[in-house]
Amino acid sequence: MKKLQRAHLRKPVTPDLLMTPSDQGDVDLDMDFAADRGNWTGKLDFLLSCIGYCVGLGNVWRFPYRAYTNGGGAFLVPYFLMLAICGIPLFFLELSLGQFSSLGPLAVWKISPLFKGAGAAMLLIVGLVAIYYNMIIAYVLFYLFASLTSDLPWEHCGNWWNTELCLEHRGSKDGNGALPLNLTYTVSPSEEYWSRYVLHIQGSQGIGSPGEIRWNLCLCLLLAWVIVFLCILKGVKSSGKVVYFTATFPYLILLMLLVRGVTLPGAWKGIQFYLTPQFHHLLSSKVWIEAALQIFYSLGVGFGGLLTFASYNTFHQNIYRDTFIVTLGNAITSILAGFAIFSVLGYMSQELGVPVDQVAKAGPGLAFVVYPQAMTMLPLSPFWSFLFFFMLLTLGLDSQFAFLETIVTAVTDEFPYYLRPKKAVFSGLICMAMYLMGLILTTDGGMYWLVLLDDYSASFGLMVVVITTCLAVTRVYGIQRFCRDIHMMLGFKPGFYFRACWLFLSPATLLRLQQASRPAMDWGPSLEENRTGMYVATLAGSQSPKPLMVHMRKYGGITSFENTAIEVDREIAEEEESMM
Repeated sequence: MKKLQRAHLRKPVTPDLLMTPSDQGDVDLDMDFAADRGNWTGKLDFLLSCIGYCVGLGNVWRFPYRAYTNGGGAFLVPYFLMLAICGIPLFFLELSLGQFSSLGPLAVWKISPLFKGAGAAMLLIVGLVAIYYNMIIAYVLFYLFASLTSDLPWEHCGNWWNTELCLEHRGSKDGNGALPLNLTYTVSPSEEYWSRYVLHIQGSQGIGSPGEIRWNLCLCLLLAWVIVFLCILKGVKSSGKVVYFTATFPYLILLMLLVRGVTLPGAWKGIQFYLTPQFHHLLSSKVWIEAALQIFYSLGVGFGGLLTFASYNTFHQNIYRDTFIVTLGNAITSILAGFAIFSVLGYMSQELGVPVDQVAKAGPGLAFVVYPQAMTMLPLSPFWSFLFFFMLLTLGLDSQFAFLETIVTAVTDEFPYYLRPKKAVFSGLICMAMYLMGLILTTDGGMYWLVLLDDYSASFGLMVVVITTCLAVTRVYGIQRFCRDIHMMLGFKPGFYFRACWLFLSPATLLRLQQASRPAMDWGPSLEENRTGMYVATLAGSQSPKPLMVHMRKYGGITSFENTAIEVDREIAEEEESMM
Protein backbone atom coordinates (compact mmCIF):
# COMPACT_ATOMS: atom_id res chain seq x y z
CA MET A 1 0.00 0.00 0.00
CA LYS A 2 2.83 2.44 0.87
CA LYS A 3 4.46 1.80 -2.50
CA LEU A 4 1.20 2.62 -4.25
CA GLN A 5 0.89 5.84 -2.25
CA ARG A 6 4.43 6.90 -3.14
CA ALA A 7 3.79 6.14 -6.79
CA HIS A 8 0.66 8.24 -6.65
CA LEU A 9 2.62 11.20 -5.24
CA ARG A 10 5.28 10.89 -7.91
CA LYS A 11 2.73 10.92 -10.72
CA PRO A 12 -0.52 12.53 -9.58
CA VAL A 13 -3.69 11.51 -11.32
CA THR A 14 -5.74 14.49 -12.39
CA PRO A 15 -9.45 13.69 -12.86
CA ASP A 16 -11.24 15.31 -15.77
CA LEU A 17 -13.20 17.39 -13.31
CA LEU A 18 -9.99 19.03 -12.03
CA MET A 19 -8.13 19.60 -15.29
CA THR A 20 -6.50 22.97 -15.97
CA PRO A 21 -8.52 25.52 -17.95
CA SER A 22 -6.25 25.01 -20.96
CA ASP A 23 -6.97 21.25 -20.89
CA GLN A 24 -10.69 21.69 -20.40
CA GLY A 25 -11.29 23.59 -23.60
CA ASP A 26 -14.73 25.18 -23.36
CA VAL A 27 -15.84 23.21 -20.31
CA ASP A 28 -17.68 25.30 -17.73
CA LEU A 29 -15.21 26.44 -15.06
CA ASP A 30 -17.93 26.56 -12.37
CA MET A 31 -17.66 22.79 -11.82
CA ASP A 32 -14.55 23.14 -9.64
CA PHE A 33 -16.16 25.50 -7.14
CA ALA A 34 -18.82 25.85 -4.55
CA ALA A 35 -21.67 27.35 -6.50
CA ASP A 36 -22.32 30.19 -4.08
CA ARG A 37 -18.79 31.66 -3.93
CA GLY A 38 -18.26 32.37 -7.62
CA ASN A 39 -15.21 32.13 -9.83
CA TRP A 40 -13.58 33.56 -12.91
CA THR A 41 -15.75 32.99 -15.98
CA GLY A 42 -13.00 33.27 -18.62
CA LYS A 43 -9.54 31.84 -19.13
CA LEU A 44 -7.79 35.23 -19.10
CA ASP A 45 -9.82 36.89 -16.34
CA PHE A 46 -7.34 36.03 -13.61
CA LEU A 47 -4.21 36.86 -15.58
CA LEU A 48 -5.50 40.23 -16.80
CA SER A 49 -6.79 41.09 -13.32
CA CYS A 50 -3.34 40.45 -11.85
CA ILE A 51 -1.68 42.51 -14.59
CA GLY A 52 -4.12 45.37 -14.04
CA TYR A 53 -3.62 45.17 -10.28
CA CYS A 54 0.19 45.25 -10.45
CA VAL A 55 0.63 47.68 -13.35
CA GLY A 56 -0.66 50.85 -11.74
CA LEU A 57 0.11 54.48 -11.13
CA GLY A 58 3.47 53.69 -9.53
CA ASN A 59 4.82 52.32 -12.81
CA VAL A 60 4.27 55.71 -14.44
CA TRP A 61 5.08 58.22 -11.73
CA ARG A 62 7.39 56.35 -9.34
CA PHE A 63 9.73 54.04 -11.27
CA PRO A 64 11.18 56.53 -13.81
CA TYR A 65 12.05 59.04 -11.09
CA ARG A 66 13.52 56.37 -8.82
CA ALA A 67 15.60 55.05 -11.70
CA TYR A 68 17.26 58.32 -12.66
CA THR A 69 17.90 59.42 -9.05
CA ASN A 70 19.48 56.07 -8.17
CA GLY A 71 22.00 55.52 -10.92
CA GLY A 72 20.02 55.63 -14.17
CA GLY A 73 20.59 52.45 -16.15
CA ALA A 74 22.66 51.04 -13.27
CA PHE A 75 19.46 50.99 -11.17
CA LEU A 76 18.24 48.06 -13.26
CA VAL A 77 20.87 45.82 -11.60
CA PRO A 78 19.44 46.04 -8.06
CA TYR A 79 15.92 46.30 -9.49
CA PHE A 80 16.00 42.92 -11.23
CA LEU A 81 17.99 41.35 -8.40
CA MET A 82 15.34 42.41 -5.90
CA LEU A 83 12.69 41.17 -8.29
CA ALA A 84 14.34 37.74 -8.19
CA ILE A 85 14.91 37.68 -4.42
CA CYS A 86 11.69 39.27 -3.15
CA GLY A 87 9.21 39.98 -5.92
CA ILE A 88 8.78 36.66 -7.70
CA PRO A 89 8.96 34.34 -4.63
CA LEU A 90 6.52 36.39 -2.51
CA PHE A 91 4.17 36.82 -5.47
CA PHE A 92 4.09 33.04 -6.02
CA LEU A 93 3.66 32.37 -2.28
CA GLU A 94 0.60 34.62 -2.04
CA LEU A 95 -1.00 33.17 -5.16
CA SER A 96 -0.38 29.64 -3.88
CA LEU A 97 -2.04 30.37 -0.54
CA GLY A 98 -5.14 31.79 -2.19
CA GLN A 99 -5.55 29.12 -4.87
CA PHE A 100 -4.93 26.15 -2.57
CA SER A 101 -7.48 27.29 0.03
CA SER A 102 -10.02 29.20 -2.11
CA LEU A 103 -10.32 31.59 0.84
CA GLY A 104 -9.87 35.31 1.38
CA PRO A 105 -7.23 37.11 3.48
CA LEU A 106 -8.98 36.40 6.82
CA ALA A 107 -10.26 32.85 6.39
CA VAL A 108 -6.99 31.72 4.79
CA TRP A 109 -5.41 31.80 8.26
CA LYS A 110 -6.99 28.46 8.97
CA ILE A 111 -3.48 27.46 7.92
CA SER A 112 -2.30 28.75 11.32
CA PRO A 113 -5.04 30.41 13.39
CA LEU A 114 -2.52 31.97 15.78
CA PHE A 115 -1.51 34.40 13.01
CA LYS A 116 -5.00 35.50 11.96
CA GLY A 117 -4.09 38.97 13.20
CA ALA A 118 -1.87 39.30 10.14
CA GLY A 119 -4.98 38.89 7.99
CA ALA A 120 -6.82 41.53 10.02
CA ALA A 121 -3.84 43.88 9.65
CA MET A 122 -3.83 43.26 5.91
CA LEU A 123 -7.51 44.19 5.78
CA LEU A 124 -6.96 47.38 7.78
CA ILE A 125 -4.08 48.44 5.53
CA VAL A 126 -5.94 47.82 2.29
CA GLY A 127 -8.97 49.69 3.66
CA LEU A 128 -6.93 52.81 4.43
CA VAL A 129 -5.19 52.64 1.06
CA ALA A 130 -8.50 52.25 -0.78
CA ILE A 131 -9.85 55.44 0.82
CA TYR A 132 -7.05 57.72 -0.39
CA TYR A 133 -6.30 55.82 -3.62
CA ASN A 134 -9.77 56.58 -4.91
CA MET A 135 -9.15 60.24 -4.11
CA ILE A 136 -6.22 60.13 -6.53
CA ILE A 137 -8.59 58.64 -9.12
CA ALA A 138 -10.94 61.56 -8.37
CA TYR A 139 -8.10 64.00 -9.16
CA VAL A 140 -7.53 62.14 -12.43
CA LEU A 141 -11.23 62.44 -13.30
CA PHE A 142 -11.07 66.17 -12.53
CA TYR A 143 -8.20 66.66 -14.98
CA LEU A 144 -9.84 64.35 -17.51
CA PHE A 145 -12.95 66.57 -17.62
CA ALA A 146 -10.77 69.71 -17.65
CA SER A 147 -9.04 68.39 -20.79
CA LEU A 148 -12.33 68.48 -22.74
CA THR A 149 -11.72 72.05 -23.90
CA SER A 150 -10.02 73.77 -26.81
CA ASP A 151 -7.49 75.44 -24.45
CA LEU A 152 -6.21 73.72 -21.34
CA PRO A 153 -7.04 75.79 -18.22
CA TRP A 154 -3.51 75.44 -16.82
CA GLU A 155 -1.84 76.78 -19.96
CA HIS A 156 -1.85 80.52 -19.13
CA CYS A 157 -1.63 82.88 -16.16
CA GLY A 158 -4.22 85.59 -15.57
CA ASN A 159 -6.92 83.40 -14.01
CA TRP A 160 -8.50 84.21 -10.65
CA TRP A 161 -6.44 81.53 -8.90
CA ASN A 162 -3.09 82.79 -10.22
CA THR A 163 -0.75 85.01 -8.20
CA GLU A 164 1.82 87.60 -9.22
CA LEU A 165 4.48 84.85 -9.06
CA CYS A 166 2.85 83.00 -11.97
CA LEU A 167 5.04 82.87 -15.06
CA GLU A 168 4.30 80.98 -18.27
CA HIS A 169 7.33 78.74 -18.53
CA ARG A 170 7.92 78.92 -22.24
CA GLY A 171 11.47 79.44 -23.46
CA SER A 172 12.04 82.11 -26.09
CA LYS A 173 14.07 81.18 -29.16
CA ASP A 174 17.20 82.65 -30.62
CA GLY A 175 19.30 81.46 -33.51
CA ASN A 176 20.86 78.66 -31.45
CA GLY A 177 17.74 77.33 -29.71
CA ALA A 178 15.92 78.13 -26.49
CA LEU A 179 17.12 80.95 -24.26
CA PRO A 180 17.33 79.77 -20.63
CA LEU A 181 14.54 80.96 -18.37
CA ASN A 182 15.19 82.29 -14.90
CA LEU A 183 12.66 80.26 -12.94
CA THR A 184 13.76 81.52 -9.52
CA TYR A 185 10.85 82.84 -7.43
CA THR A 186 8.33 81.95 -10.14
CA VAL A 187 5.56 79.40 -10.33
CA SER A 188 4.21 77.72 -13.44
CA PRO A 189 0.49 78.02 -14.35
CA SER A 190 0.12 74.23 -14.05
CA GLU A 191 1.41 74.26 -10.48
CA GLU A 192 -0.92 77.05 -9.39
CA TYR A 193 -3.82 75.32 -11.13
CA TRP A 194 -3.05 72.17 -9.12
CA SER A 195 -2.40 73.75 -5.73
CA ARG A 196 -4.67 76.83 -5.78
CA TYR A 197 -7.58 75.74 -7.97
CA VAL A 198 -7.87 71.93 -7.77
CA LEU A 199 -6.71 71.56 -4.17
CA HIS A 200 -7.49 75.14 -3.05
CA ILE A 201 -4.88 74.55 -0.39
CA GLN A 202 -4.67 78.25 0.46
CA GLY A 203 -8.05 77.83 2.20
CA SER A 204 -6.51 75.62 4.87
CA GLN A 205 -4.13 76.48 7.70
CA GLY A 206 -2.89 72.90 8.07
CA ILE A 207 -4.04 69.40 8.91
CA GLY A 208 -5.97 70.63 11.94
CA SER A 209 -7.89 73.17 9.86
CA PRO A 210 -9.20 71.31 6.78
CA GLY A 211 -11.49 74.12 5.63
CA GLU A 212 -14.55 73.65 3.44
CA ILE A 213 -15.46 70.72 1.21
CA ARG A 214 -14.70 71.33 -2.47
CA TRP A 215 -17.93 70.41 -4.23
CA ASN A 216 -16.23 69.62 -7.56
CA LEU A 217 -13.78 67.21 -5.90
CA CYS A 218 -16.64 65.77 -3.85
CA LEU A 219 -18.57 64.96 -7.03
CA CYS A 220 -15.49 63.50 -8.72
CA LEU A 221 -14.90 61.27 -5.70
CA LEU A 222 -18.55 60.18 -5.79
CA LEU A 223 -18.22 59.32 -9.49
CA ALA A 224 -15.05 57.33 -8.78
CA TRP A 225 -16.82 55.24 -6.15
CA VAL A 226 -19.85 54.71 -8.41
CA ILE A 227 -17.58 53.43 -11.18
CA VAL A 228 -15.82 51.07 -8.77
CA PHE A 229 -19.11 49.78 -7.35
CA LEU A 230 -20.62 49.10 -10.77
CA CYS A 231 -17.51 47.19 -11.83
CA ILE A 232 -17.43 44.96 -8.72
CA LEU A 233 -21.21 44.63 -8.47
CA LYS A 234 -21.14 40.91 -9.30
CA GLY A 235 -17.73 40.23 -7.86
CA VAL A 236 -15.10 38.70 -10.10
CA LYS A 237 -17.74 37.83 -12.68
CA SER A 238 -18.12 41.53 -13.53
CA SER A 239 -14.66 42.92 -12.67
CA GLY A 240 -13.11 40.01 -14.58
CA LYS A 241 -14.75 41.31 -17.76
CA VAL A 242 -13.96 44.98 -17.16
CA VAL A 243 -10.22 44.24 -16.96
CA TYR A 244 -10.22 43.06 -20.56
CA PHE A 245 -10.39 46.78 -21.34
CA THR A 246 -8.82 48.48 -18.32
CA ALA A 247 -5.76 46.20 -18.25
CA THR A 248 -5.01 46.33 -21.98
CA PHE A 249 -6.03 49.81 -23.15
CA PRO A 250 -3.34 51.59 -21.07
CA TYR A 251 -0.72 49.80 -23.14
CA LEU A 252 -2.18 51.26 -26.33
CA ILE A 253 -2.12 54.78 -24.87
CA LEU A 254 1.37 54.25 -23.45
CA LEU A 255 2.56 53.17 -26.88
CA MET A 256 1.01 56.28 -28.46
CA LEU A 257 2.64 58.54 -25.86
CA LEU A 258 5.95 56.74 -26.35
CA VAL A 259 5.90 57.16 -30.13
CA ARG A 260 4.89 60.81 -29.81
CA GLY A 261 7.51 61.43 -27.14
CA VAL A 262 10.52 59.96 -28.93
CA THR A 263 9.71 61.95 -32.08
CA LEU A 264 9.87 65.28 -30.22
CA PRO A 265 12.99 67.47 -30.46
CA GLY A 266 15.15 67.03 -27.37
CA ALA A 267 13.61 63.65 -26.52
CA TRP A 268 16.98 61.89 -26.59
CA LYS A 269 18.24 64.38 -24.00
CA GLY A 270 15.62 63.16 -21.53
CA ILE A 271 16.13 59.47 -22.36
CA GLN A 272 19.88 59.83 -21.92
CA PHE A 273 19.31 61.50 -18.57
CA TYR A 274 16.97 58.63 -17.60
CA LEU A 275 19.23 55.72 -18.55
CA THR A 276 22.87 56.91 -18.35
CA PRO A 277 24.49 54.35 -15.99
CA GLN A 278 26.12 55.69 -12.84
CA PHE A 279 27.55 52.52 -11.33
CA HIS A 280 29.03 54.23 -8.28
CA HIS A 281 25.48 54.51 -6.93
CA LEU A 282 25.43 50.72 -6.48
CA LEU A 283 27.81 51.11 -3.54
CA SER A 284 25.09 52.92 -1.59
CA SER A 285 22.60 50.90 0.47
CA LYS A 286 19.94 53.51 -0.33
CA VAL A 287 19.82 52.38 -3.97
CA TRP A 288 19.19 48.76 -3.01
CA ILE A 289 16.49 49.77 -0.55
CA GLU A 290 14.81 51.92 -3.22
CA ALA A 291 14.88 48.97 -5.64
CA ALA A 292 13.30 46.67 -3.04
CA LEU A 293 10.59 49.22 -2.24
CA GLN A 294 9.76 49.71 -5.92
CA ILE A 295 9.39 45.96 -6.45
CA PHE A 296 7.47 45.47 -3.24
CA TYR A 297 4.85 48.15 -3.78
CA SER A 298 4.58 47.79 -7.54
CA LEU A 299 3.67 44.09 -7.37
CA GLY A 300 1.15 44.72 -4.58
CA VAL A 301 2.40 41.91 -2.35
CA GLY A 302 0.86 41.95 1.12
CA PHE A 303 -2.28 43.91 0.28
CA GLY A 304 -4.33 40.74 -0.17
CA GLY A 305 -5.31 41.42 -3.79
CA LEU A 306 -3.22 38.58 -5.21
CA LEU A 307 -4.47 36.13 -2.60
CA THR A 308 -8.07 37.16 -3.27
CA PHE A 309 -7.79 36.85 -7.05
CA ALA A 310 -6.12 33.44 -6.78
CA SER A 311 -8.86 32.19 -4.46
CA TYR A 312 -11.29 32.31 -7.41
CA ASN A 313 -9.08 30.12 -9.61
CA THR A 314 -9.60 26.48 -10.44
CA PHE A 315 -7.51 24.27 -8.16
CA HIS A 316 -5.00 23.36 -10.89
CA GLN A 317 -4.59 26.78 -12.52
CA ASN A 318 -0.96 27.22 -13.61
CA ILE A 319 -0.06 30.11 -11.32
CA TYR A 320 3.63 29.23 -11.66
CA ARG A 321 3.52 30.40 -15.27
CA ASP A 322 1.28 33.34 -14.42
CA THR A 323 3.74 34.51 -11.75
CA PHE A 324 6.52 35.02 -14.27
CA ILE A 325 4.22 36.58 -16.88
CA VAL A 326 2.89 39.20 -14.45
CA THR A 327 6.11 40.04 -12.60
CA LEU A 328 8.31 40.33 -15.69
CA GLY A 329 5.56 42.15 -17.59
CA ASN A 330 5.26 44.62 -14.74
CA ALA A 331 9.02 45.31 -14.83
CA ILE A 332 9.08 45.81 -18.60
CA THR A 333 6.07 48.15 -18.39
CA SER A 334 7.88 50.30 -15.81
CA ILE A 335 10.91 50.64 -18.07
CA LEU A 336 8.79 51.54 -21.12
CA ALA A 337 6.86 54.10 -19.06
CA GLY A 338 10.20 55.72 -18.24
CA PHE A 339 10.92 56.19 -21.94
CA ALA A 340 7.47 57.73 -22.50
CA ILE A 341 7.84 60.11 -19.55
CA PHE A 342 11.46 61.22 -19.98
CA SER A 343 11.23 61.70 -23.73
CA VAL A 344 8.57 64.35 -23.08
CA LEU A 345 10.57 65.82 -20.18
CA GLY A 346 13.59 66.06 -22.49
CA TYR A 347 11.51 68.03 -24.98
CA MET A 348 10.22 70.23 -22.17
CA SER A 349 13.78 70.80 -20.95
CA GLN A 350 14.88 71.91 -24.41
CA GLU A 351 11.91 74.21 -24.84
CA LEU A 352 12.56 75.90 -21.49
CA GLY A 353 16.32 75.90 -21.85
CA VAL A 354 16.84 74.33 -18.41
CA PRO A 355 18.43 71.02 -17.29
CA VAL A 356 16.22 67.93 -17.21
CA ASP A 357 16.62 67.56 -13.45
CA GLN A 358 14.81 70.89 -12.97
CA VAL A 359 11.65 69.59 -14.60
CA ALA A 360 11.74 65.94 -13.47
CA LYS A 361 9.59 65.04 -10.47
CA ALA A 362 7.86 62.02 -8.99
CA GLY A 363 4.38 61.13 -7.80
CA PRO A 364 1.43 63.50 -8.18
CA GLY A 365 3.94 66.27 -8.89
CA LEU A 366 4.67 64.53 -12.19
CA ALA A 367 1.08 63.60 -13.00
CA PHE A 368 -0.65 66.85 -12.05
CA VAL A 369 2.03 69.52 -12.51
CA VAL A 370 4.97 68.64 -14.77
CA TYR A 371 3.33 66.42 -17.40
CA PRO A 372 0.26 68.68 -17.82
CA GLN A 373 2.65 71.60 -18.32
CA ALA A 374 4.50 69.59 -20.97
CA MET A 375 1.19 68.84 -22.72
CA THR A 376 0.57 72.59 -23.20
CA MET A 377 3.73 72.77 -25.34
CA LEU A 378 2.46 70.17 -27.83
CA PRO A 379 0.15 70.68 -30.80
CA LEU A 380 -3.34 69.34 -30.05
CA SER A 381 -2.54 69.61 -26.35
CA PRO A 382 -6.10 68.79 -25.09
CA PHE A 383 -6.03 65.52 -27.06
CA TRP A 384 -2.73 64.36 -25.56
CA SER A 385 -3.78 65.53 -22.11
CA PHE A 386 -7.03 63.54 -22.35
CA LEU A 387 -5.14 60.41 -23.43
CA PHE A 388 -2.64 60.74 -20.59
CA PHE A 389 -5.27 61.12 -17.88
CA PHE A 390 -7.46 58.41 -19.38
CA MET A 391 -4.44 56.11 -19.14
CA LEU A 392 -3.99 57.05 -15.47
CA LEU A 393 -7.71 56.42 -14.87
CA THR A 394 -7.62 52.88 -16.27
CA LEU A 395 -4.37 52.13 -14.42
CA GLY A 396 -5.83 53.31 -11.12
CA LEU A 397 -9.20 51.58 -11.45
CA ASP A 398 -7.68 48.11 -11.81
CA SER A 399 -5.85 48.47 -8.51
CA GLN A 400 -8.94 49.89 -6.81
CA PHE A 401 -11.01 46.90 -8.01
CA ALA A 402 -8.53 44.62 -6.27
CA PHE A 403 -8.61 46.61 -3.02
CA LEU A 404 -12.41 46.52 -2.79
CA GLU A 405 -12.68 42.89 -3.87
CA THR A 406 -10.16 42.00 -1.16
CA ILE A 407 -12.25 43.66 1.56
CA VAL A 408 -15.56 42.22 0.35
CA THR A 409 -14.17 38.70 -0.14
CA ALA A 410 -12.42 38.64 3.24
CA VAL A 411 -15.56 39.58 5.18
CA THR A 412 -18.00 37.42 3.17
CA ASP A 413 -15.74 34.38 3.58
CA GLU A 414 -15.93 34.92 7.34
CA PHE A 415 -19.75 35.15 7.31
CA PRO A 416 -20.74 33.25 4.14
CA TYR A 417 -24.29 32.30 5.14
CA TYR A 418 -25.27 35.88 5.97
CA LEU A 419 -23.32 38.01 3.47
CA ARG A 420 -22.68 35.86 0.41
CA PRO A 421 -26.30 35.90 -0.83
CA LYS A 422 -26.30 39.71 -0.41
CA LYS A 423 -22.80 40.38 -1.69
CA ALA A 424 -23.89 43.18 -4.04
CA VAL A 425 -25.65 45.05 -1.21
CA PHE A 426 -22.67 44.56 1.08
CA SER A 427 -20.32 45.87 -1.63
CA GLY A 428 -22.50 48.95 -2.00
CA LEU A 429 -22.43 49.60 1.75
CA ILE A 430 -18.62 49.28 1.80
CA CYS A 431 -18.30 51.77 -1.09
CA MET A 432 -20.71 54.21 0.59
CA ALA A 433 -18.86 54.02 3.92
CA MET A 434 -15.49 54.59 2.29
CA TYR A 435 -16.85 57.50 0.29
CA LEU A 436 -18.04 59.17 3.49
CA MET A 437 -14.70 58.52 5.20
CA GLY A 438 -12.92 60.00 2.18
CA LEU A 439 -14.82 63.29 2.25
CA ILE A 440 -12.10 64.79 4.47
CA LEU A 441 -9.80 64.44 1.45
CA THR A 442 -12.03 66.73 -0.63
CA THR A 443 -11.59 69.69 1.71
CA ASP A 444 -9.18 72.59 1.24
CA GLY A 445 -6.68 70.79 3.46
CA GLY A 446 -7.42 67.35 2.02
CA MET A 447 -3.90 66.98 0.65
CA TYR A 448 -2.49 67.09 4.18
CA TRP A 449 -4.64 64.10 5.08
CA LEU A 450 -3.74 62.29 1.87
CA VAL A 451 -0.04 62.74 2.69
CA LEU A 452 -0.68 61.38 6.18
CA LEU A 453 -2.46 58.28 4.87
CA ASP A 454 0.09 57.68 2.13
CA ASP A 455 3.05 57.93 4.49
CA TYR A 456 1.75 55.79 7.33
CA SER A 457 -1.00 53.43 6.12
CA ALA A 458 1.10 51.03 4.04
CA SER A 459 4.74 51.39 4.99
CA PHE A 460 6.16 49.66 8.05
CA GLY A 461 2.92 47.82 8.81
CA LEU A 462 2.83 46.24 5.37
CA MET A 463 6.40 44.99 5.78
CA VAL A 464 5.44 43.37 9.10
CA VAL A 465 2.45 41.65 7.47
CA VAL A 466 4.52 40.23 4.62
CA ILE A 467 7.36 39.04 6.87
CA THR A 468 4.85 37.47 9.27
CA THR A 469 3.07 35.69 6.40
CA CYS A 470 6.33 34.39 4.98
CA LEU A 471 7.63 33.12 8.33
CA ALA A 472 4.27 31.66 9.41
CA VAL A 473 3.93 29.66 6.22
CA THR A 474 7.52 28.45 5.96
CA ARG A 475 8.49 28.08 9.64
CA VAL A 476 5.26 27.40 11.54
CA TYR A 477 3.14 25.59 8.96
CA GLY A 478 6.34 24.14 7.52
CA ILE A 479 8.14 24.53 4.21
CA GLN A 480 7.91 20.81 3.43
CA ARG A 481 4.17 20.70 4.05
CA PHE A 482 3.64 23.87 1.97
CA CYS A 483 5.67 22.43 -0.90
CA ARG A 484 3.60 19.22 -0.74
CA ASP A 485 0.45 21.35 -1.00
CA ILE A 486 1.81 23.04 -4.11
CA HIS A 487 2.74 19.61 -5.50
CA MET A 488 -0.83 18.46 -4.97
CA MET A 489 -2.11 21.60 -6.72
CA LEU A 490 0.33 22.00 -9.62
CA GLY A 491 1.88 18.56 -10.00
CA PHE A 492 5.42 19.59 -8.98
CA LYS A 493 7.23 20.93 -5.94
CA PRO A 494 8.89 24.35 -5.90
CA GLY A 495 12.62 24.12 -6.53
CA PHE A 496 15.57 25.18 -4.40
CA TYR A 497 15.30 28.78 -5.61
CA PHE A 498 11.83 29.33 -4.19
CA ARG A 499 12.50 27.45 -0.96
CA ALA A 500 15.71 29.39 -0.29
CA CYS A 501 13.98 32.72 -0.92
CA TRP A 502 10.98 31.87 1.26
CA LEU A 503 13.11 30.61 4.14
CA PHE A 504 15.97 33.12 4.16
CA LEU A 505 16.47 35.66 1.38
CA SER A 506 13.07 37.36 1.16
CA PRO A 507 12.52 37.87 4.93
CA ALA A 508 16.11 39.02 5.43
CA THR A 509 15.84 41.55 2.61
CA LEU A 510 12.54 42.94 3.84
CA LEU A 511 13.85 43.51 7.35
CA ARG A 512 16.09 46.28 5.97
CA LEU A 513 18.29 46.14 9.02
CA GLN A 514 20.76 48.70 7.77
CA GLN A 515 18.10 51.38 7.27
CA ALA A 516 16.37 50.54 10.53
CA SER A 517 19.65 50.87 12.44
CA ARG A 518 20.39 54.37 11.13
CA PRO A 519 19.69 57.27 13.52
CA ALA A 520 16.42 59.16 13.11
CA MET A 521 16.42 62.52 11.32
CA ASP A 522 15.84 64.46 14.55
CA TRP A 523 18.63 62.67 16.47
CA GLY A 524 21.11 65.11 18.01
CA PRO A 525 21.23 67.93 20.56
CA SER A 526 17.77 68.87 21.80
CA LEU A 527 18.28 72.64 21.43
CA GLU A 528 18.47 74.18 17.97
CA GLU A 529 21.38 76.49 18.92
CA ASN A 530 23.53 73.47 19.83
CA ARG A 531 23.06 71.83 16.43
CA THR A 532 26.02 72.42 14.15
CA GLY A 533 27.48 70.67 11.13
CA MET A 534 25.29 67.82 9.88
CA TYR A 535 22.75 68.49 12.67
CA VAL A 536 21.80 71.95 11.39
CA ALA A 537 18.04 72.36 10.83
CA THR A 538 17.10 68.74 11.54
CA LEU A 539 15.05 69.32 14.69
CA ALA A 540 11.32 68.63 14.42
CA GLY A 541 9.50 71.91 13.81
CA SER A 542 12.47 73.63 12.17
CA GLN A 543 12.71 74.37 8.45
CA SER A 544 14.41 71.04 7.87
CA PRO A 545 15.48 70.51 4.26
CA LYS A 546 15.09 66.73 4.20
CA PRO A 547 11.47 66.39 5.35
CA LEU A 548 10.48 69.28 3.09
CA MET A 549 12.21 67.63 0.17
CA VAL A 550 10.45 64.31 0.74
CA HIS A 551 6.94 65.76 0.91
CA MET A 552 7.30 68.40 -1.79
CA ARG A 553 8.83 65.95 -4.24
CA LYS A 554 6.02 63.48 -3.72
CA TYR A 555 3.10 65.86 -3.94
CA GLY A 556 4.06 68.38 -6.54
CA GLY A 557 5.33 71.44 -4.70
CA ILE A 558 8.48 73.30 -5.73
CA THR A 559 10.83 74.22 -2.92
CA SER A 560 14.13 76.05 -2.73
CA PHE A 561 15.26 73.59 -0.07
CA GLU A 562 15.56 70.74 -2.57
CA ASN A 563 19.14 71.44 -3.67
CA THR A 564 20.13 71.99 -0.05
CA ALA A 565 18.64 68.64 0.90
CA ILE A 566 20.57 66.88 -1.85
CA GLU A 567 23.77 68.42 -0.53
CA VAL A 568 22.91 67.26 3.01
CA ASP A 569 22.39 63.71 1.69
CA ARG A 570 25.74 63.81 -0.09
CA GLU A 571 27.59 65.14 2.95
CA ILE A 572 26.11 62.47 5.23
CA ALA A 573 26.98 59.72 2.74
CA GLU A 574 30.55 60.94 2.38
CA GLU A 575 30.94 61.18 6.15
CA GLU A 576 29.64 57.63 6.62
CA GLU A 577 32.01 56.29 3.94
CA SER A 578 35.01 58.00 5.54
CA MET A 579 34.19 56.39 8.89
CA MET A 580 33.96 52.86 7.43
